[in-house]
Amino acid sequence: MFVVNDHLIHLEEEPMPRDMDVRRVRELLAQVKTCRTPVDGTVYGTLLNDRAALDALGGAVNAPPYKAPPQAPVLYVKPRNTLAGHGTEIVVPDGVEGVQIGGSLGIVIGRTACRVNVDEALDFVAGYTVVADLCVPHESVYRPSVRFRARDGFCVIGPAIVARRHVADADALNIEISIEGKHTLHANTATSIRNVARLIADVTDFMTLAPGDVLTLGVPHGAPVALPGDKVRVTIGDWAPLDFSMTTQGGAR
Repeated sequence: MFVVNDHLIHLEEEPMPRDMDVRRVRELLAQVKTCRTPVDGTVYGTLLNDRAALDALGGAVNAPPYKAPPQAPVLYVKPRNTLAGHGTEIVVPDGVEGVQIGGSLGIVIGRTACRVNVDEALDFVAGYTVVADLCVPHESVYRPSVRFRARDGFCVIGPAIVARRHVADADALNIEISIEGKHTLHANTATSIRNVARLIADVTDFMTLAPGDVLTLGVPHGAPVALPGDKVRVTIGDWAPLDFSMTTQGGAR
């Protein structure tokens, strides 16, 4: 079991995460600069689960080799080297102008989920978190490239996991991305093709999710690009925001 009673946060200087109320979380974030990721499982990204993102492909979805829109969730893994926490500096790879910032709802699994019925899917959720799913801008969507999506630090998570009981409707949450203090993306989880329960059911129909795993709902269409030196903030609903910054190889700590 992976249990979140309130808000789970893992401060950088502490060996174990803390479970506390949101007021205390905000107080701590006002005092500390960095956090570790609050999750310990595998992170699975989801592609083309945003209606506008799928529509933007137009007739390309009917081209060879697939000749049809995806019939099952399109998943990829964000390996352990990609995981980074609140306040981290993320390196923009050499030869790349900027990095695309995808803001997504992270669904944190609470107990082993295998062939879950859609009506019971939310019972397998421990909580939710903010995920900044980063990638080098590229065209391929059906075959996610490890070289573009699995760079060090390319999955920023946190600052906390919000217990499921605090989230009245995970399918109606605002997602905001700000770069250098300017709002560059406003989206809502309501635009997802598969909502949270349906996504869990469809994924667990062919693979088992373990306690502590994270399944992202998917990146909304129009993800902005951050440049070296930019400060980025990703916010979902009224949760504590996830902050990080972009740097070059020579500027990294």
